[in-house]
Amino acid sequence: MTIKLLLFSAATLLSLFNSPNALAQKLNPGDGVQIIFLDIKDNISGKYIVQSDGKLQLPFIGIINTENRSYKEIKRIIIARYDSLYKSPELSVHALLRINILGEVKNPGYYRVREDETITGILALAGGVTNNGDMESVYIIRNNREIELNVSNITEIGNRAIDFGLQSRDQIYVPRTWWADAKGLTIIISAAALIGTVLALFLR
Repeated sequence: MTIKLLLFSAATLLSLFNSPNALAQKLNPGDGVQIIFLDIKDNISGKYIVQSDGKLQLPFIGIINTENRSYKEIKRIIIARYDSLYKSPELSVHALLRINILGEVKNPGYYRVREDETITGILALAGGVTNNGDMESVYIIRNNREIELNVSNITEIGNRAIDFGLQSRDQIYVPRTWWADAKGLTIIISAAALIGTVLALFLR
């Protein structure tokens, strides 16, 4: 592959993954935020989920309506309200994106993923990839469209969810390796051959 083709492929991947990125998107019901205070004794740090009506309720600062607001705007509101309550608190706010992890993982299902989580960390939430999982052909499925990720090489464009453009309601699918299917086919063929041999012995 030529250098020009490599540069074109990288640019294409970046345009797919980062438009829009995780920080520009809105939070949907079922998503949430994680709030971490480092210097406040009040029991505020924790994970808070956006309800079905789009409302996000947080300790001491009340309800934030997430509808028609980007995550960036929601984060600014949270920080501003807590800043008015406490004097320059050491506060970090993270998006929690509700993602469906499918395929060759040990515990498929829905998980809430932080926007700064790595791809390997995301797959670890589902118990990790099985021995039959193909880490070189992981897919993000979004609106019936597949985006292929080579996890082995993903660090070239960024290893965090925000870097490869993971969005709320995405599905991450880990397929089986071709040799796992081939191994299964070999077992079936071997079993069929064994049955054929046994039948031949009986029919003599």
